[in-house]
Amino acid sequence: MPSLVSEFVAEYGALLAEGTLSTIVMTLVPTAISYVIGLALGVVLYLTAPGSLRPLPVLNAALGWVVNVLRSFPFIVLMVFIIPLTRQIMGTGSGLAGIIPPLVLATAPFIARMVEQSLAEVPRATVEAVEACGASVPRIVLSALLPEALPSIVRGAAVVLIAVLGYTAMAGAIGAGGLGDIAVRYGYYRRVDEVMWVAVVVLVVIVQAIQSACDLAARRVDHRMRG
Repeated sequence: MPSLVSEFVAEYGALLAEGTLSTIVMTLVPTAISYVIGLALGVVLYLTAPGSLRPLPVLNAALGWVVNVLRSFPFIVLMVFIIPLTRQIMGTGSGLAGIIPPLVLATAPFIARMVEQSLAEVPRATVEAVEACGASVPRIVLSALLPEALPSIVRGAAVVLIAVLGYTAMAGAIGAGGLGDIAVRYGYYRRVDEVMWVAVVVLVVIVQAIQSACDLAARRVDHRMRG
């Protein structure tokens, strides 16, 4: 048994380690970029909604339409559809660099809606209290809305990260690699079941780590639980 394990590690260990690293990079880097874009979009969608702090129905409807259109694309279709744009931005339409633009484009609208919903759940009385002190809209967003919505936003990060992790399984279509690609290429096409099982176990561990980290972070930033 130990010899079988050592043989497996010798043959596939480097491949699985590289796939794990690629998967983590493909998950974290596009998600970080997407949160910068999605957070801004979500705040604008909230502020410009009818009855909100700065209602602008035309802008809100236009932004909402763009967000909904991008969210409606199946990721595999979006990934292939924007290859020409990806080449313009990244200099390549394939590989690890080639997967970042489609992941950002697929994830940022999803984040925008989650942020908008989190802000909408902030009690109106909290916003009115800050507004009554003469605070500007940016001040209200930074001192009242985002701090109150932060636990919800952090919990939503787990959903986003796990969704992006799922998207990375399709990255093999453009040669980006990752654990999903390894599981399909070796476990399905080459019938090396052990590689598929190890890849799946590592993915499960990554998902559990993401969920646990986000739950812990959400508890730490939730002042209601500390009080």
